Amino acid sequence: MGLPQPPGTAGKRPRTRNHDRMVIRVGSGLLVRDGCVLLVASRYANLAQPAWGLPGGRQRAEELLPETVVREVAEETGLAARAGELLYVAESYVRGRHVTCVTFAIEAAGQPRVPTRDGEHIAGVAFVPIEALGERIAAAVVREPLQAWLRGELTSRYAGFRRADVWFDLPDDV
Repeated sequence: MGLPQPPGTAGKRPRTRNHDRMVIRVGSGLLVRDGCVLLVASRYANLAQPAWGLPGGRQRAEELLPETVVREVAEETGLAARAGELLYVAESYVRGRHVTCVTFAIEAAGQPRVPTRDGEHIAGVAFVPIEALGERIAAAVVREPLQAWLRGELTSRYAGFRRADVWFDLPDDV
């Protein structure tokens, strides 16, 4: 026995054909050490300068979001992370796509490094003082929820943006 259907929808197929291509799920990790946050600078074809943000990226098929975060942190910083508490969810709409980013607290030992693989999109890795995040992270959809969380003001653990202020042009396999 399934869930009750909304009026007027009985027998209609759910819209999933194009929906999956229009939904992007992202996992990111927040690592704080000595009053500094681990950030990565990523190169994108549509941006003149690398964009700074939390380490993270697109969820792969059959991957749980904490697994996405652990994989992405390793790929982008070389750190072996452990995903902990779910901190917040930020969602936005950009270029006809619905982007949901789930941020987890992470733990990791050692020093991060910039990957050296050919074609790598990571241009830099740094621990940035919390008070300097506003200057370093240009995208409001990344910066505002992070700063609100760090100030203890994101009590709902949710931030929504009708329109994102930036689009990161990624190949389909990233």
